[in-house]
Amino acid sequence: MPKVTIDGKEFEAQQGQTVIQVALENGIDIPHFCWHPALTVAGNCRMCLVDVEKIPKLSIACSTTVSEGMVVHTQNEKSLKGREDVMEFLLINHPLDCPICDEAGQCKLQDYAFSHSRGVSRFEEEKTHKDKRIPFGPNVLFDGERCISCSRCIRFGEEIADQPVLTFIQRGDHVTIEPYPGMELDNPVSMNVIDICPVGALTSRDFRFKARPWDMSFTETVCPHCARGCNIRTGVRDNQILRLEPRPNPNVNNYWMCDMGRLESYPSVNAETRISGAWARKTGTLEQITIEDAIKAIVNALKIYKTDEIIFIASPFATIEDNFIFLEVAKQVTKNIGYFSNYIGEDAKLLIRSDRTPNAYGLKLLGIKEFGKDFADELKTGKIKAIYALEDDFLSRNTLSLDKVEFFACHATNTSQTTERANVILPASSWAEKEGVIINFEGWAQKLKPAVATSHNVRNLDHMNQSRLDRFGSKFDRWAQHKKNDVYESWRLAEMVGTGIGIKSNHLYTEDVFETAAASVAGLKNLSYEKIGMMGHPVAGIEKEIKKSFYREVYQLNTLDYAEVVGPEIEIEL
Repeated sequence: MPKVTIDGKEFEAQQGQTVIQVALENGIDIPHFCWHPALTVAGNCRMCLVDVEKIPKLSIACSTTVSEGMVVHTQNEKSLKGREDVMEFLLINHPLDCPICDEAGQCKLQDYAFSHSRGVSRFEEEKTHKDKRIPFGPNVLFDGERCISCSRCIRFGEEIADQPVLTFIQRGDHVTIEPYPGMELDNPVSMNVIDICPVGALTSRDFRFKARPWDMSFTETVCPHCARGCNIRTGVRDNQILRLEPRPNPNVNNYWMCDMGRLESYPSVNAETRISGAWARKTGTLEQITIEDAIKAIVNALKIYKTDEIIFIASPFATIEDNFIFLEVAKQVTKNIGYFSNYIGEDAKLLIRSDRTPNAYGLKLLGIKEFGKDFADELKTGKIKAIYALEDDFLSRNTLSLDKVEFFACHATNTSQTTERANVILPASSWAEKEGVIINFEGWAQKLKPAVATSHNVRNLDHMNQSRLDRFGSKFDRWAQHKKNDVYESWRLAEMVGTGIGIKSNHLYTEDVFETAAASVAGLKNLSYEKIGMMGHPVAGIEKEIKKSFYREVYQLNTLDYAEVVGPEIEIEL
């Protein structure tokens, strides 16, 4: 394998690797616009210029293959001067849109203009004007003036989405991008072009003009839309989710996420239909009651009915921890426990699974089986008198009659067909309000992390990411008067019920529950929160190569804790 020296340090490279790949793997940042590790090399932005010894002119790092003994300089005067020239060229016709641009605050052009440009412009002529706010598809708008012609969106459509829709037209300073006649960007993963666009040329109709990145907190978590479990970042302001975007994980979703997961996963968290506080049905209508009274009602019902008259319904939408405690309670009451699957259509070529539940694999590890057709018959005959369900609107997708069920309690995040039938409703935290482990269809365990505060957690004390507004807002500031739902993690609710029927438990944190589960469930053996981390880990028995991710866009550093980037603060005596 060839050895290459970059900025005075020698590294061993894989045969066929380029300079930018070797640099990236070893923590050396080379600025770039058009290069992306999942796309073919275009080499048209020229931003990654480096000085390679024995080559008279500057070389572009994205297409220069390393060779034995190669010596590369990325920070010498010649390289820096080349990048300054490229930045001056790129900024000649770029509009001064930063104050109104959705990309402002996480724009590579802004970052590089600060760190790799002259700081002044010698261009005095009129800028070239192009079309703005052009719909490329149902979810993406294009601003031609901001485009720097990196071709990332074009290559993504051709190579990843298998929908070659976009192309360059015109030439010179009038070059722009258009869809082919009669076509539009409407594939199931179209919004990924927004993420990979290094400037603000491609924007989301859904997020457009909603917030500035520096006013949002970004939390690394997992998408609950299907069994893929794409790794995502959740953008929150005023305790409301405003957008979801993918984060790189080569073991799960690579660099992408689907449009459905991006647009359909978070509205329910913000919705007015959220269940807040406990509810019970009295004289035919739901009335709010204390959580203690709701727990008592469920405990009393579980004591009244016989073992074979009670059934517990677990949830593939809930975490391992939620289902584990729920299962422990069920074992003390009945042997009847199962779950309902949720399959829609077929698996897509990219990302989307027909299994629209995030944790069905986890339920199988816990030994919880899927309900068969005989369940509906048991309901009709009146054999089942009491049902206790966990976080699943199963009535909306199953033709079931609960007319002969005398008592029905459920954990729920939102009002639904299921809650309309319930006698007691316990308020459950949504996927964005709790910590916990879910396992995707390949057996890859991943961790949810709370992004939205509730009445029972505190953003700073519970180690939740905070934005500028979260840190410095007071009770007198309008932006700090956000709503918090009165909800609990489902395992805590189930444990309250378990305590009522005589089960002793001492779990303080969600991690404690997972440790208990890992000690008793074979598939979770040797797993821990530390091992799972934010990139996940295969469960026991799954032999899968664990790949590392080296790629991170420059602006994504803004989402890390400040101390992680620059180190701990240093006290200075004045």
